Parts: sequence; C-alpha cells; structure tokens
Amino acid sequence: MTSSTERHKRTILAVNLGLIANTILAILKTGVGIIGHSPALLADGINSTSDVAYGIVVRIFMRLSGKPADEEHPYGHDRLESIAAVVVGAFVITTAISIFWASINKVYKLSFETDSSLGATELTLWIALLTVLLKIWLSFWTYRIGRETSSNVVLALAADHRNDIFSAMAASIGIIFSRMGFLWVDPLAGGLVSLIILHTGIEIIRESAADLMNTLPGQELCETIREKLAIIDEPIDIEDIQGHRFGQYMVINITIGISPELTVAEGDRIATLVEKTLVTEIDFMRRVFVHYHPIKTSPKEVPG
Repeated sequence: MTSSTERHKRTILAVNLGLIANTILAILKTGVGIIGHSPALLADGINSTSDVAYGIVVRIFMRLSGKPADEEHPYGHDRLESIAAVVVGAFVITTAISIFWASINKVYKLSFETDSSLGATELTLWIALLTVLLKIWLSFWTYRIGRETSSNVVLALAADHRNDIFSAMAASIGIIFSRMGFLWVDPLAGGLVSLIILHTGIEIIRESAADLMNTLPGQELCETIREKLAIIDEPIDIEDIQGHRFGQYMVINITIGISPELTVAEGDRIATLVEKTLVTEIDFMRRVFVHYHPIKTSPKEVPG
C-alpha cells in the first residue's frame, strides 16, 4: 500500500507537470496565434492561460491539503482537494461559456458581414497538432495517477486535459479550413467543443460537491466492506454503514450487532478487529469507528 506521503507527492507531481505544460503551451499558442493570423489558436492559447491561472490556485490548495492533522482539524486537511476540484470545475465552466460566446459571435459576423481575415499560417497548424499529442499523453498519464491515488483534483485535471484535446483538434480543423478559405468552420467547431467542455465542468463540480456534502458511500464500497468483514472469524450483523470522504481518504462509521452472550471486553475485541480489518484491507481508509450492541437473535454470517 502506498504511503500517504507518497500519494501526496504523486498528486503534486501531476499538478506541477500540468502547470508547466500549460504555461509553455499558453506562450506558444498565444504568440503564434497572433503572428500566424489564427483566431482559433489564439483562443486555444487563452484557454491554456486560464489553465495556468487555476493550476496555480490548485497548487496552493494541494500544498495546504498536505498539512498534518491538528486540534482544529483532527481528520487532516485533505478535504481541500475537493475544494480545489470545485475550483477546477468552475474555471472549466467559465472557459466553456467564454468559448461558446466567442464562437457564436464569430459565426454571426461571418454570416452577415464581410470578413477580411487572413488565412492561418502553416506554423499555427503544427502548434495545434503538437498540443493534441501532448494533451493526449498528459490526459492518460494524469488519469492513471488520479486513479492510483484516488485524488478528485487530479482526476479533474485529467478531464481538463481531455477537454484541451478536443479544443486543439477543433483549432486544427479550423486552421485547415481557414487556409482553404472556409473561415466559418473554425468558430463552429469551437462552439461544439465548448458544449463538451461545459458538460465536463458540471460533472467535476457535481462529484466534488458530493464529497463536501458528506454524501453516503455508494453501494460498491458497502459491498466491499461486507466482503472484507466476511474473512473475520466472528459472527456479526452489519446494520449500518456511513462514510465521509476527506480528499482521497475515507472515514467510516459502522454499526454491528453481536451476540448478547458476549462480555463488554469481547465486544471491544470484535470492534477492534473490525476496525483493523477495514483499515488494513481497504486502501484509502483512514479511520473506522465501530459501534456495537447486543441483538436478541444470534448474528448471521456476514455474506461473502
């Protein structure tokens, strides 16, 4: 099992690498978009600039989330990761609305006005294609880190990298058709991509907000808990499972029923065994609080 420190280092690495890549891309796409007469690449460069802005915010939140638990925050500061993910989602939604509005405005101008824009240069196309390749790699790599560390903010960054793939592809298509004289394809593609970006931003906020609102654990986690407790050699009834997510970690409250013939000391022993089993067997389980009480009938076997 990967240590807490190692997990935090990997999440920071994912954030830092994304921040560096977005900074380089923002400079390249904005500069080349201006000198290469490509509104599509310029808009994508502005998108990367916003990625840099919220990347800095996320980096600050991630640094704070790594602080150890204290008297005021007995469960640590990991929930700041979920707040950082909400920040990412908000930036993604804002970017989507901005791109959509700019695209609609551009389509309107091309439909009712004479546009004297110059065709984009070949260099702008190569920069857009470079962005596609880089973002494909970043998307897969960041997603893998997010899954392995169970980090919402890293998964949110992976989703944003995926959005950037679509944005860069739309820019590439727009540049190609712009060089052929079909200037309207550029903003139309951008408008369609903005809808995909908007949906992703909403999903990021929805999932992160669920953590902040202490949403109960899903059926999959409850089944996993029951399966892990099936290996202990004690007859118990699992009556209730409640969980709270703190960043990548879970804190579980579980209520079990035990035989009325057992003493308090034996009940404490079983509760401790349940706690140790779950913390040991389930990754990202930080604490388990076990409540037990005697039941009138003999406990049933925990289903495997």
